[in-house]
Amino acid sequence: MGLSAASIKSGIDAVCAIDSRFARALAHAGYPEPRIRERGYATLLRTIVGQQVSVASANSVWNKMEAQLGAGCSAEAVVAAKDGALRACGLSGQKQAYARSLAELTLAGGLPLDALPADDEEAIALLTQVKGIGRWSAEIYLLFAEGRPDIWPAGDLAVQEVVKRILALPLRPTEKETRALGEAWRPHRGAIAILSWHCYNIVAI
Repeated sequence: MGLSAASIKSGIDAVCAIDSRFARALAHAGYPEPRIRERGYATLLRTIVGQQVSVASANSVWNKMEAQLGAGCSAEAVVAAKDGALRACGLSGQKQAYARSLAELTLAGGLPLDALPADDEEAIALLTQVKGIGRWSAEIYLLFAEGRPDIWPAGDLAVQEVVKRILALPLRPTEKETRALGEAWRPHRGAIAILSWHCYNIVAI
């Protein structure tokens, strides 16, 4: 369950109240829609499936996997599946290793997706135990599936570009610089990230 529309609005409004540059961006773009994903194993598996491919390709692979492994592609089914069967669905050898890492960790109880630590950094550390789940993927999961309000995916190029435009910076900030700039917007950085994606294709921002 991601951030609700009301939570996004209140977070953006709080930042606009302390920085008029965001208020100007909001006037051009309007409030973004919520970005919500289901909490749990299947969302992380779909994240792995969708890495570095188009949405259409990812959906095609996922549909084939569900036809082969059953709805949701359970951890048990992934562990039991032969490499050839997963390859026939369109899953590369690398992604098969990632999927098995997620499934095995889930079955071993090492990834309690129904009870991740409340501390965001501790939750990110747990999620990134999975091969193929880096910090960005973990942050996106916590923001879209858990609705954690202060997640700040500073490594996202679209976020960096919109921060550059809103703050009128001469160059796109690095991940480290974007993370440092975001400190001023705590505890509403998740709403600002969602606003950034919303603003990315709006030329006037």
